[in-house]
Amino acid sequence: MTERLDAFMARANAAYYATHDPFRDFTTAPEISQGFGELLGLWAAIVWQSMGAPTPVILAEAGPGRGTLMQDALRAITRMVPQFAAALSVHFIETSPTLREAQRSRVPTATWHDSIETLPPAPLLLLANEFLDALPIRQYVRRAEGWTERHVANAAFVEIPTPGPTRTAAEGEIIETSDASHAFITQTATRIAQHGGAALFIDYGPATSAPGDSLQALRHGQPANPLDTPGNADLTAHVDFQALAETARTAGTTPHGPLPQGLFLTRLGLVQRTGALARTLPPARADALMQGAHRLIEPDQMGRLFKALAITHQALPIPPGFTE
Repeated sequence: MTERLDAFMARANAAYYATHDPFRDFTTAPEISQGFGELLGLWAAIVWQSMGAPTPVILAEAGPGRGTLMQDALRAITRMVPQFAAALSVHFIETSPTLREAQRSRVPTATWHDSIETLPPAPLLLLANEFLDALPIRQYVRRAEGWTERHVANAAFVEIPTPGPTRTAAEGEIIETSDASHAFITQTATRIAQHGGAALFIDYGPATSAPGDSLQALRHGQPANPLDTPGNADLTAHVDFQALAETARTAGTTPHGPLPQGLFLTRLGLVQRTGALARTLPPARADALMQGAHRLIEPDQMGRLFKALAITHQALPIPPGFTE
């Protein structure tokens, strides 16, 4: 029995996130630097002000991990923009029972949702860090006879003829698409177009659409065969930012970016914020804090591969970090 790759990936990741702590296998930006979550919280606060400071407003996060990003964001918001803190309610889009428990310990006031569809009908500010990369993908391979689509059987790929994409490709070239990612962007953009707001996605992938096989797996912190023992490794793939930006535009919102994460965080003031925090800490902790900030912004680390993409209501100005 064969299974289409996106169905295989969805099933494998659902099992993995339901039974594993993924942060034993990888470390995300909020766990590297508290300044990351603080700056994203203040980013949301500035956008809220540009919206006319509506009350109530939803501050949501898709794929909130352990809740660290939102915990840091709320701390900065409460201190710097208390009016926003009073107006917002926190909502998490998360299906993993294991991760929900971790999130509850850090942000007990949150409301949890299995999907974006059940968020209340109100202005929305959505944050999503390393969320889209875990959504399932499809892979098409161009052969001499035409397109095939990759399915999975017995821990190996099986290619089945299909009409395939409309774009041209060289023989042997692989094209990836993610129906789930486009659906999520469409749902988010439709809500923003109707109720107002903005969304910020930070993830990894090229700035422009490019062919190639980017499916990968991490097991116990090490690269692994993505098709082996589904549910025991985290499966991810590069995000096609260019295609998702076009989907957001079609759904009635304005896309901004993608920008390299390093440039985006530098414009938001990560180095200055981290420096201010470091001055209040013992030397060893201060040095670790600065190293974490540089890990996020340096081109040879996370600064270039990771990108930031914002989508906003058409009436809003360019959001922070996206102006030159």
